Amino acid sequence: MPEAGRFPCTFRVRQHFDAPRLDDVPGEVCRQLGRLGLGERVGPGQSVAVTVGSRGIANLAEIVRAAVGYLRGLRLEPFIVPAMGSHGGGTAEGQRALVEGYGVTEAAAGCPIRSSMDTVVVCRTAEGFPVHFDRIASEADHVLVLNRVKPHTGFVGEIESGLMKMLLIGLGKHDGAAVYHRAILDYSFDRIIRSVAGEVLRRCRILAGLGIVENAYEQTARIEAVLPGEFEAREKELLKLARRWMARLPFDDVDVLLIDRIGKDVSGTGLDTNVVGRKFNDHRAVEGELPRVRRICLRDLTHETHGNAVGVGIAEFCRTRLLRGADLAATRLNAMVANHVSAAMLPLDYETDRAMLAAALSTIGLTPAKNARLLWIADTLHLAELECSAAYLAEAQSRDALEILTPPRPLPFDASGNLPDDEP
Repeated sequence: MPEAGRFPCTFRVRQHFDAPRLDDVPGEVCRQLGRLGLGERVGPGQSVAVTVGSRGIANLAEIVRAAVGYLRGLRLEPFIVPAMGSHGGGTAEGQRALVEGYGVTEAAAGCPIRSSMDTVVVCRTAEGFPVHFDRIASEADHVLVLNRVKPHTGFVGEIESGLMKMLLIGLGKHDGAAVYHRAILDYSFDRIIRSVAGEVLRRCRILAGLGIVENAYEQTARIEAVLPGEFEAREKELLKLARRWMARLPFDDVDVLLIDRIGKDVSGTGLDTNVVGRKFNDHRAVEGELPRVRRICLRDLTHETHGNAVGVGIAEFCRTRLLRGADLAATRLNAMVANHVSAAMLPLDYETDRAMLAAALSTIGLTPAKNARLLWIADTLHLAELECSAAYLAEAQSRDALEILTPPRPLPFDASGNLPDDEP
């Protein structure tokens, strides 16, 4: 069959999102922390552990440096604690490497980095399981909790992923994350996060939180400093903003979603399940969930994920090179600790993009391949520009929020049957 009949033609679009943005990120960090009157709660020379997680956050190095500088201005002694469950291969060295990979080095931050997988058990919850807390952070006089607030990839509630989650998963390290993810089989995520975070806030000298919300273009939209007693109330409001401002696919029904890369820096599950419509079931949208994506094809991993391919199991097809670049031990460890075992299962793999897409398009039902609804994105964080198959053209032309950048043209396979590795 001629190439034009085996694959749909695609055109490029630019999405226009409602996207507030902070112009002075370091200044806003200092202004927000300055609102809290922290000088009245600390003493000169006291230590402060500042959490940095494994998630990619816009302007992270700037935010951390500004927070460290503000704390130093109070004559405190800040240091960074890598706060993540089993990421970085579940080792202190791996977790330090992750934060340094985001530009948060000792030189850039202006303070030491102290990484350990050791925890202390501060108490047991009312449900009976132990509350783990990073040992090094537990020895500090204060802890500043820093994290992005966003929808969780597996749970729905008033509180999902943000400051409260950092208190239990990030600062709980491997041991805590393993316990809490097992507990989810017996208790709701909402109950666990409130129970554990409540104990940590009562017992672990939390000084303040710094919640970050990003817009659809992965830019810093809001930063808010929060006192410990306000974590829950303020995080609820920040999550509403995060949902409103998050990037989405432009269409609800998709036969094949082609993704250039997945990784832990993109999402805790490698690809954001809120974006691909697989928050509750790895391989299809549940009733009422959007978008509805029939098949997902993955091309590669991000460099920053360091081989952690968790989330690969959410896709049906992938390039063989992705599996060659995967650290399967780290991937399985992360999936096991998160109690999302299927996220590490391997899809059908193919040497070339052409072979992978041909296989995927043969499984979408009666729709001819040339008429398939195909979307091609860089990753689930970068959705401002993407490729759409010709089946979407008429609808795209009627949408004010979509700017059509090119006419439909054939997919740009090279002589080996692969697509460009740059953004399409």
